[in-house]
Amino acid sequence: MTEKLCRLLKDSPLCVHSIEIIRNGEILLHKAFDEDIPYPVYSAAKSVTSMGFSLCWDDGILSPGAILGDFIENKYKPFFPKGFDKLPFERFLTMTSGSYPFRPRGEDWMKYIFSLDVDFSDTAFHYSNIPAYLVGAACENALGQNLMSYLEKRIFDPLGVAAPEYTLCPQGHFYGATGMKMTVHQLALLGQLCLQKGNWKGKQLISREAVTQATSPHVFTGSDYYGYFFRIAPDHFSIVGKWGQRCMIYPELGIVAAYLSDCPRDPDGLYETVHSYITHNFDPLPR
Repeated sequence: MTEKLCRLLKDSPLCVHSIEIIRNGEILLHKAFDEDIPYPVYSAAKSVTSMGFSLCWDDGILSPGAILGDFIENKYKPFFPKGFDKLPFERFLTMTSGSYPFRPRGEDWMKYIFSLDVDFSDTAFHYSNIPAYLVGAACENALGQNLMSYLEKRIFDPLGVAAPEYTLCPQGHFYGATGMKMTVHQLALLGQLCLQKGNWKGKQLISREAVTQATSPHVFTGSDYYGYFFRIAPDHFSIVGKWGQRCMIYPELGIVAAYLSDCPRDPDGLYETVHSYITHNFDPLPR
């Protein structure tokens, strides 16, 4: 069955690096069209940051309602714009913390962010790298350690894969929004962990409550819904990065489909090809 999809992808003008499909915990397809190595996954890093926040929540360190500004270094607090010190983590996790520029800039990203004139009464969805960066940095301050080191011990080691390559800001915080490389297998396993509601081989790596909260719709984006740095569609939810990096999780089908690509012109075409294949070739699992 999967040979048809491989032919579609190989014969298309889309530049697909690799694809992996898992069903019921078994790998149905693992195909590399280029080298089977880590590639940039761009904003898929945001979902990794979401998992880091979920672990902090599980450990009783943070919660969606906790004030994010309470976990920013004291030296920056005099620069907080009015109203920032009232915003809970959930506003940043759902991209409803105001209209920020797309990415942080300068030699000190925190100072740059706090210099911006942002209307915090605006609770609409505004996509930006800044909320994910702030969540990641606040998690690190709450933990007192690098967020990827925390994730490596709690998530990636139990999954049996190396932690991804990642990027730091000029002050040494985990970027949290992009700057990460993964193999398609690493990405697929994160999706499988989410499909299994945080359970891995009988051990609850992330609580069911936290996974459910992160992968449930919280705000309409204008085209789909958004959870805690996850994209939510009617029949699946996704980890998504630009130019065709995606891990689609179909709870009713028991399927995870992950792919890495370089499609700056038509990432939606690749998504539609894989999504159509999945939905037309697999039936829902028996209840």
